[in-house]
Amino acid sequence: MLIKELQNKIESFFKDEKSSLDEQEVIQIVDEVIKLLNTGQIRVSEKIDGYWIVNSWIKKAILLGFSFKKQIKQEFNSFDKFGLLNFDYDNPRYRKVPGAIIRDGVYIGNNAVIMPSYINIGAYVGNRTMIDINSVVGSCAQIGENCHISAMACIGGVLEPVVSNPVIIEDNCFIGAQSSVLEGVIVEENSVIASGVTITASTKIIDRETKEITTGVVKSGSVVVPGSYPKDGVNISCAVIIKKVDAKTKSKSSINEILRGI
Repeated sequence: MLIKELQNKIESFFKDEKSSLDEQEVIQIVDEVIKLLNTGQIRVSEKIDGYWIVNSWIKKAILLGFSFKKQIKQEFNSFDKFGLLNFDYDNPRYRKVPGAIIRDGVYIGNNAVIMPSYINIGAYVGNRTMIDINSVVGSCAQIGENCHISAMACIGGVLEPVVSNPVIIEDNCFIGAQSSVLEGVIVEENSVIASGVTITASTKIIDRETKEITTGVVKSGSVVVPGSYPKDGVNISCAVIIKKVDAKTKSKSSINEILRGI
């Protein structure tokens, strides 16, 4: 079935009364969507003409899966409606270390490295990206190529509302240990988020040099550290762009090619 046909089916299912739908047909269509997510042929969000567009119909398909699929016993003594991503041992494209949990409906790019971590349904992980130990990649989060998501980092997820943007980490980004990027924030390409930074949709992002204050987007090539600003007699947490990425920053945060590959 063509992608457009799948989209039309999902949109139709989603607006109809649940009781009027054929359960097996819905599950079959949802499973086809999951297979396309696994191969990277479709993405929950994609960049078109410089803007990130949400393909909300894919999130609707996942939600329909939760509504119609039956819970069954899964790996690791879990009980769930979606299983884990099947790993092709005969034709491996990436490395998956023991303890890594990747839910079905996720795309993992070529030569990626997945350390013991959790990647939720609908997520996308680009080529040569490392997801480090104890990191969490939330549902539908989009991570680009040549990124490093450091230990215990949290990349937030979103399934509802269906029109909401997922967190997006563009190409060549470094997310420091124990940092959190949440609520649909976009980290543009070539940026470095230091350890311990938390950025939500409402977090003020203050450029130390220009004094510009923004929210929701970390501009391309930024180096971001934790900060605070005074308000009503107390200090409020914020994120501070201390400089643009330079040669020194790149030497500290660039990926190590020797770790990539099969």
